[in-house]
Amino acid sequence: MALRWQSLGATRLHIVDLDGAASGEPGNLDVIGRIAQTIFIPIQVGGGLRSVETMGKVLNLGADRVVMGTSAVNKPQMVSEVCRRFGQSVVVSIDARGGYVATHGWQEATEIPVVKFARAMMDLGVRRFVYTDIGRDGTLTEPNFSGIFELMEATKFPVIASGGVANILHLKLLRKLGAEGAIIGKALYTGDINLPEALSAVAG
Repeated sequence: MALRWQSLGATRLHIVDLDGAASGEPGNLDVIGRIAQTIFIPIQVGGGLRSVETMGKVLNLGADRVVMGTSAVNKPQMVSEVCRRFGQSVVVSIDARGGYVATHGWQEATEIPVVKFARAMMDLGVRRFVYTDIGRDGTLTEPNFSGIFELMEATKFPVIASGGVANILHLKLLRKLGAEGAIIGKALYTGDINLPEALSAVAG
């Protein structure tokens, strides 16, 4: 599948180790490494990256970026260290439900508001975010445009939108809104979004 999306024009692959997100330890490093060595477009990897050593290992495998989620919430002191060591390769994923951050593969809710958390991450050196509305992920409804815009306004840093992207119009709206990018998952596999057409629609 990685080769397929590359051949259709993808400019970056977003890979989530779901086993790692649930267990706290990466479960698919072998295949992630094979993907990184096989394709030439950059990849960003998340899921179970809860130590500096693990993130370093993933970057050494060939990933361009590591995506922190639960670890950013539970270990803010580590965020500062990884930003110092890995710089722009660090992305923090804000998984939101009802305006609050969720952790541990979306299984645990917190009482931390999204914007408050983002500002705390900025203070630690984070310069790029992924925003996922959990309630919309995989639903093929629409992105949480208001939540994405609120985060962009609060941070003034690049925000990648995730969750609910179902058609090319959504991508055009996200671009107009100012999102740096969009993560498309289910819509590609169902055929609701044709990747070459989508790339052409937002080109330039």
